[in-house]
Amino acid sequence: MTTQTSHSAVKGDDGNKRCAWCVSDPQYMKYHDTEWGRPVTDDQKLYEKLCLEGFQAGLSWLTILRKRENFREAFANFDPEEVALFKARDITRLMKNEGIVRNRLKIEAAITNAKATLKVQDELGTLSSLIWSFAPAKPKKAPRTLSDVPATSPESVALSKELLKRGFKFVGPTTMYAAMQSLGLVNDHLATCFARDTTK
Repeated sequence: MTTQTSHSAVKGDDGNKRCAWCVSDPQYMKYHDTEWGRPVTDDQKLYEKLCLEGFQAGLSWLTILRKRENFREAFANFDPEEVALFKARDITRLMKNEGIVRNRLKIEAAITNAKATLKVQDELGTLSSLIWSFAPAKPKKAPRTLSDVPATSPESVALSKELLKRGFKFVGPTTMYAAMQSLGLVNDHLATCFARDTTK
């Protein structure tokens, strides 16, 4: 989520105030309420998020969210060991799959990122240990409006550089900040959003 507007939290029909970016769609609200900003440490889920954030580049996250189950089916539930074995025939298969984003560079990046994930696991034990080493040392001040939320941070720039150095693709600083938000490395729920306290 990197939409920059001045909106503050918006009260829903259930009486809860939410970050304004999620209120346009029930599926978006459910994602905001139950997933976004909650800490994720499972390597398979982290690899999935890196891939989906890459696929999202140039599109809305809601587009990816609506296709997420199709992506999971197409990419072996984002098991990096399986995706790392994908060959040219798999790329051809995926390019014909109307249920996902059919972008060859992004599909190839998902395969590349699976191989890079396995290398990180061999070297460091887990992908989680690498990603979470870039969490800010101190909690940031709660944003009051979406315009208070940055598109990048020093930590996302550093994480991007580290992942690129390790062979990952589509992991630029803005993409990595969005990943850090959704994976709970930073808490960018607005100060008045009901979910802010539930993600601690």
